[in-house]
Amino acid sequence: MATYKEKVGTSVVNYAGNYPGAVDGELWYDSTNKDFKYQYTNVSSAGSWRTGGSLNTARDGIGNAGSYTSALGFGGGSGVAITEKYDGTSWTEVNDLNTARRYMGGAGVDSTAALGFAGSTPGGVSALTESWNGTNWTAVNALNAARRFVSLGNGTNTAALCIGGDQDPPRVALTEQWNGTNWTETGDLNTARSQLASAGITTATIAFGGEPQRALAEQFNGTNWTEVSDLNTGRQQLAGAAIGTSTSTLAFGGEKSGPARSADTELWNGTSWSEQNNLSTAREYLGGAGTATNALAFGGNIPPSTAATEEWTGAGVAVGAWSTGTNMNAIYQQSAGAGTQTAALNFGGRTSGGPPNVTGNTELYNGTSWTELNNMVAGSCNHGGTGTSTSALTFGKEDPVPSVPNASTESWNGTNWAEVNDLNTGRSRMGSAGVDNTSALACGGTPSGTATELWNGTNWTTVNSLNDDRWGLSANGTVTSALTYGGIDGPTTNTANTELWNGTNWTEVNNLNTARRESGSCGADNTSALVFGGEKPSATEVANTEEWNGVSWAEVADLGTARNELAAAKRGTTSAALAYGGQNSVPGGSLAITEEWNVPSNTVKTLTD
Repeated sequence: MATYKEKVGTSVVNYAGNYPGAVDGELWYDSTNKDFKYQYTNVSSAGSWRTGGSLNTARDGIGNAGSYTSALGFGGGSGVAITEKYDGTSWTEVNDLNTARRYMGGAGVDSTAALGFAGSTPGGVSALTESWNGTNWTAVNALNAARRFVSLGNGTNTAALCIGGDQDPPRVALTEQWNGTNWTETGDLNTARSQLASAGITTATIAFGGEPQRALAEQFNGTNWTEVSDLNTGRQQLAGAAIGTSTSTLAFGGEKSGPARSADTELWNGTSWSEQNNLSTAREYLGGAGTATNALAFGGNIPPSTAATEEWTGAGVAVGAWSTGTNMNAIYQQSAGAGTQTAALNFGGRTSGGPPNVTGNTELYNGTSWTELNNMVAGSCNHGGTGTSTSALTFGKEDPVPSVPNASTESWNGTNWAEVNDLNTGRSRMGSAGVDNTSALACGGTPSGTATELWNGTNWTTVNSLNDDRWGLSANGTVTSALTYGGIDGPTTNTANTELWNGTNWTEVNNLNTARRESGSCGADNTSALVFGGEKPSATEVANTEEWNGVSWAEVADLGTARNELAAAKRGTTSAALAYGGQNSVPGGSLAITEEWNVPSNTVKTLTD
């Protein structure tokens, strides 16, 4: 019988505990617990939609082409010529179509080369075709049959199909093939229909849905159409993953029976359709781009017409998880943090729930354990903190007795804390960001809820204020690229508001999914952030974690322990973060708990008899 090494190529590693060097499926022996173990990477079990950057012009009946990160939307609305390009984050207006119209067909694998054809103009149904070269649209040879409501998405700007549609009336089964120069009639659909979607290439395509609220799907082999398994939900005016294939695509949105706008999403695997997580916004006459694993939905009619964009990520993506780290040497809440997951500082805070138990303790985490270092000059709680484990800054605080805000600032050089110049405005419970003890940002807080100040290593300078007055907010980033979110914007009202700092001004962007205050947070800049824990409006601590991608927040795996008033390694990232301390009303009092966030994360399994 072959040995493990002969089969796998490596010996079984003997390791005390969980083996950090293990790869997926590799077996090792845990000598501490006397078990054979293996691990695998955690991946998402289902796909999901999240908010993307909105179109500049809200509209339905929009033409589409391209991918998840390189898409085009053109025409639509009341019959416009507007063209917009998506880069994975935002839409930009580019040169218009030559002929304004709506209910067009489109083809193209990215935003550099596309085809737009058919549609409806003020003069009636259209046979016009235009080719996009990345800069301009050029009129090329027209379809043989004028029509509108043709299938959305199929092929490239040199090899495309125009499928179905109507000629105002009737609905037609016509299929025409584009070879880069001319359209040629080819095999008709088995069932005439309009307002359908499709995906694939000219020799392997699937068309699905259509008027009136059909579930019908057909595959094309370059010559003939064959009926295949139906959609689970019949609908018209739907969209699909435009550059999907005949064996792997996505159908979403549309109008189903009722009539009712649909948020339904279905995945085609070449044999059958399976229901997936729905769009956030039900809509019809929307545009679609991308593939079955990374798709884009944009525009459409709710009503009214919408500019909303949603991004789809399919199942099988590596996901993050929190795991337990070593506890701090003492319990803390209302402390501040700096550094990274493997080199973090915790400083100040309360050692129990109420005054005057305020400390100046400083502890360093090295990825394995916490070590006590030199204390702050003065004890602090509800103060700002940022920087690294060797170059940090703390600013503002709440003097415990009486409870009043303070403007003091201290600088950490890796060994000692030193008092430096104060904030211009004394405050506590503010948002904080920055890279080290020479560059920091303070925003919001109490009592100066909109004030923003920048630190240059010597002095604080007041700059443009937040749009929203709040305290208990979280923040991350740098003095030129920061994000702030959550907090309290009234006496007791928690907020989900998010604002983006570009070095000069704050701009309101998409909100958190869960309104909360006094959360932990980290992230490199205003395009990437993680927020975790906090307190909901009901005065309940939460474990919710959300990740920001530069456009929107998405919920990810929860903390192991729900808590608020926690600290974080502020220079952590969305793939490697650290949360520590805080308080939870269930066990009562302050906490010493440390949790580590990692993407990807692993599940360790033990072999059993």
